[in-house]
Amino acid sequence: MKIAMLTNNYKPFVGGVPVSVERQAQELVKRGHEVTVLAPIYEGHTDDSSTPERILRFHTMKRKMENGMVYPGIYIKEAADLFQRESFDLIHVHHPMFTGPCALYLGKKYQIPVIYTWHTRYEDYLHYIRSFQIEENSPLLKKKIVSYLKEKVVPGYMRWFTNQCDMVFAPSEGMKQQMQSNGTWTPTEVLPTGLKESFYIQDAARAQSIRRQYAEGRDYVLCTVSRLEKEKNPFFLLQGIAEIKKRLGAKFKVLFIGEGSQRKKLEKKAEELGIRKEVVFTGSIPNEEIQYYLQACDLFLFASKSETQGIVLAEALAAGTPVIAVKAVGVDDIVHDGKNGFRTGENIEQWAEKAVLALNPRQHESLKRQALISAQAYRAEQIALHEESLYVQCILRKQEELNARRKLEEGWSYRERRGSRA
Repeated sequence: MKIAMLTNNYKPFVGGVPVSVERQAQELVKRGHEVTVLAPIYEGHTDDSSTPERILRFHTMKRKMENGMVYPGIYIKEAADLFQRESFDLIHVHHPMFTGPCALYLGKKYQIPVIYTWHTRYEDYLHYIRSFQIEENSPLLKKKIVSYLKEKVVPGYMRWFTNQCDMVFAPSEGMKQQMQSNGTWTPTEVLPTGLKESFYIQDAARAQSIRRQYAEGRDYVLCTVSRLEKEKNPFFLLQGIAEIKKRLGAKFKVLFIGEGSQRKKLEKKAEELGIRKEVVFTGSIPNEEIQYYLQACDLFLFASKSETQGIVLAEALAAGTPVIAVKAVGVDDIVHDGKNGFRTGENIEQWAEKAVLALNPRQHESLKRQALISAQAYRAEQIALHEESLYVQCILRKQEELNARRKLEEGWSYRERRGSRA
């Protein structure tokens, strides 16, 4: 198959969607398909010509979001030109805005199916648009407008967009149910982001080296991996870590792996909570190194409630690192309470209690063993095989629909001709 993938952000931008798109594209190429990723241009970045997927970059607006994401134009000329030159079997789009309408237009024009993956709960990300940022002293009218956008406009747009597509992928069963309850009637399938085989390879020496580097003689090393942004709930993590310290004392270190606009505020908050010596802000770590950091840690800490899957959760499990998380859509599908980790409500005491329990040697060994077992379901090659079969189903269904429409049109044309002769 010849597949076009359209995305609003891609490497070198760090985030779950670029990781997902890259892994899907590369696994499909391994299976013999031709994949072209249409992604934004990032100033100063040059693509590695050795990557298996073909990457075609398009221009964007000069303005950027606060987290570094770019704004593609409404009309993506590079995509239109590509489809004029080449024929594709299907379009897989990864965002409902910007590249989304472009994908729908191209799909309709060239009569090929459009598949969409609902990666993001967009109502939780409106604050990246300056006009929609809310502060305590914001006018009441503005608060009401933003609330209306979150509760009505965004869900309404998502309902409309998904029902224009030929198939929708949900990264988790919980997300699928949420989509359908929002009014998506388009055929929907669960397709999580898979993990490369490298995530399943344990490197004890590399992991031990990282552990020694950060532990500084402490008994435990914990970590979290995410962009340091409000929607990831990092301030809850700091409060939870302070509670863990009350119960364990200064026996541990926590690595905050990632960068973001909230870093300075988080550093200040850690100081206020008296845990600055327990928390290490490592900054960004290359994707290919993350697995060793996960293997070096005893627990993976997570508090985000805005995930549709949480790729890093599967990565942690593949490293044999049990997860302590807050209950949420996406999280609930991968973290099995009491088996490969623990899930709690957004309650600091409960969350900290489970973290301390998970560090009990006997409990930890059981959680670690189950983490490795449950991670097997996320092997990228298995997921790519399923994705391939779903693509074929979608293409065949689209062809049947087009054939039925042609027969109907031919029937009307025939009746019209007979009517004119009469």
